[in-house]
Amino acid sequence: MASSLQNLSPIIVLSLCFLLPSCLSITAPPATPVLTHHGGPLLTGNLNLAIIWYGQFGHKHKKLLRRFIKSLNYNGAANLEPQVSQWWNVVEGFQEAAGKGKGPIKVRVAKQVTDTSYAMGNVITAEYVKILKQKVAGAGIPVIFTAKDVSVQGLCMGKCASHGISDDQPFLIVGNPEIECPGECAWPFHKADTGPVGAVLKPPNGHVAGDAMVIAFAQGLVDLVTNPFKTGFFHDNIRDPVEASEACRGIFGSGALVGNAGKIRIDPATGGAFNAHGSNGNKFLLPAIWNPKTKSCFTLM
Repeated sequence: MASSLQNLSPIIVLSLCFLLPSCLSITAPPATPVLTHHGGPLLTGNLNLAIIWYGQFGHKHKKLLRRFIKSLNYNGAANLEPQVSQWWNVVEGFQEAAGKGKGPIKVRVAKQVTDTSYAMGNVITAEYVKILKQKVAGAGIPVIFTAKDVSVQGLCMGKCASHGISDDQPFLIVGNPEIECPGECAWPFHKADTGPVGAVLKPPNGHVAGDAMVIAFAQGLVDLVTNPFKTGFFHDNIRDPVEASEACRGIFGSGALVGNAGKIRIDPATGGAFNAHGSNGNKFLLPAIWNPKTKSCFTLM
């Protein structure tokens, strides 16, 4: 069981299971699978993202996701630990594990377009993705963020973001859980649909859908970088290969259990749960990812 309260000031470090009697019945997460490199390329160097905002998005929602992207390569003050960039350093380590040298992966938003007309309707299929990505042709890796009233084929079934290949180009699509499957894709900021009942956390930026989409985008981006053409890092599974973020699903801190996020921090000013500092004073709750050096799940806390 996780440790009790530590570092009470200025930020409280919580062991949520310690506080919740209902956690007594919560079980340990499944054993972490071992991922191997299958010989294919990874995304390295400069990573230009071409964002498509599909549907109606508020300014705050967009700004939150853009600030997370900026935070990937942002190094803040030494007293602001841990940082998003430390989490991203683990992702950068995959290239060395693949024998492809080492170096930073610089992520930036190269282009943004917004489609508030719902040109493809309210249900996005693989065929519609091929059409949508033409809006940002040549600008970078297409990343599609969908509005709350849009359904995405293949999401809400164990995945909240999905990457694929269209016309030999990788892409990433991220669903919005405000209406669509919040119990699947907004946890731990919303009660889970299944499994043991754990704590429901307050989102670090006060935006349930936005903060949940940061988690989904972070997971999708990790898998996109480490397995862009489905020939990179993954664990062979007869039904469905397990990628770097999926190997550690549901874990946000050490001591995590099924239904319990693990060791995180609570901002005393807002009550928001977080485990990473980013740019512009933003705080984020980032998921665990598989670490190729330790061959285990990495968490910032």
